[in-house]
Amino acid sequence: MQHFQVIQTALINGEWIDSKNKLDVINPATKQKIGSIPNLGVKETQQAIDAAAEAFPIWSKTPPATRANILLKWHNLILQHKSQLAALLSMEGGKALEESRGEIEYGAAFVRWFAEGCRRVDGDIIPSDNPEKRYLVIKQPVGVVGAITPWNFPNAMITRKCAPALAAGCTVVLKPSELTPFSALALAELALEAGIPKGVFNIVTGDAESIGNTLCEDPRVRKISFTGSTRVGQLLMAQCAPTLKRLSLELGGNAPFIVFEDANLDKAVKDLIASRFRNNGQTCVCANRILVQESIFETFLSKLVDAVKKLKVGLAFKDESVQLGPLINQEHLDKMQRLVQDALDKGAECVLGGKPLDMGGYFFEPTILTQLNPTMQISFEEIFGPILALYPFRTEEEALQIANATHAGLASYVFTENMPRLWRMMENLEYGMVGANTGSMSNAITPFGGVKHSGFGREGSKYGIDEYIQLKYLCLDVS
Repeated sequence: MQHFQVIQTALINGEWIDSKNKLDVINPATKQKIGSIPNLGVKETQQAIDAAAEAFPIWSKTPPATRANILLKWHNLILQHKSQLAALLSMEGGKALEESRGEIEYGAAFVRWFAEGCRRVDGDIIPSDNPEKRYLVIKQPVGVVGAITPWNFPNAMITRKCAPALAAGCTVVLKPSELTPFSALALAELALEAGIPKGVFNIVTGDAESIGNTLCEDPRVRKISFTGSTRVGQLLMAQCAPTLKRLSLELGGNAPFIVFEDANLDKAVKDLIASRFRNNGQTCVCANRILVQESIFETFLSKLVDAVKKLKVGLAFKDESVQLGPLINQEHLDKMQRLVQDALDKGAECVLGGKPLDMGGYFFEPTILTQLNPTMQISFEEIFGPILALYPFRTEEEALQIANATHAGLASYVFTENMPRLWRMMENLEYGMVGANTGSMSNAITPFGGVKHSGFGREGSKYGIDEYIQLKYLCLDVS
């Protein structure tokens, strides 16, 4: 990828595949067409599974050191093309350029981490209780993996799933979001350049339902890894039941961001801005419900309003100073208006923002709402946009009760200088991840994932590769 380009074909068995049936890809900042992708379906998905199944025996037996070297080359190529990949990401997803560059680095880190980790997938020798027997445990790749990734992190969600799968010796059929497919195809081009053999890494673009159904129903696909909504995750789990596939599901969130009266308020505001407005609020770990102790509520609100007013909204793919780009499409813009109007109708106060911006794309004002109650849709829906919803609380017990009163259980945040309280909150928050005095906690070396309706399985860290490995017990008679 020597020059900036947009690849508009799918990848099956090392070949770039086109189709007469197309889906347009739109720049959400301008509503203008960037390009198009093949609208593939059952037939092409089966071809990709054929290719992955054929490549699996060879790739799974390729020495870990060889797989590691290929992945490290892929990592290096991603970083070499960071500027081009970031520009592409901002153009198709609307993300601020600085954030896009950060995502490329974040995504590359998973490739390096699992390249290094695939050399350390060790088995065990279990001390025998029988002098005539020896017990061994070896680890083997699960097989063909179907990966389904979302639009909000079109680079990093792919490497976070595909790097450990490839490191473990699995082959992959990837279905990226049709809203942001070009980042995936650019990664695939670099993967081929790095030496990943044909059939090992395949990308099928197009109709989500037919591709997803085929991946779930084909018995040769032994694992599905999905990031997206809880509703779709539930459907995929049901579809995978007949073939008893292994699943990793990273689903919706409803993250509480709890600020106690003894917190460092300036740091809490800064970290809240970073958490809530990352990718314009379109991330599953964004602070969704801002719980602020009653005694400091007005002070915290004043500081927050001042900070939010300084945020710059605009055409992120053109202007380096822009911090917030557009929402991904009209559906999400309509959702912001619906959530705000519903809250206002039920007694909320709009302190700041609350309306779409006339900037040519799917832009919405950074918004702050107060006077909220549990009957409002914004109190129980994942916002996925630039709206801050603030709720007062009186006691630690009340904060914990409000925080845990949700089916979601992905990320949570708590700010306090009281260490005993901090420990109590960390232990009692019913979430897979807790940020303690920080609004940013995701990286390649730590486990990412949730509990309850936010799914199961972990990505990243030393545990991430286990999702793509199965244990085999060997009993050896030495009599």
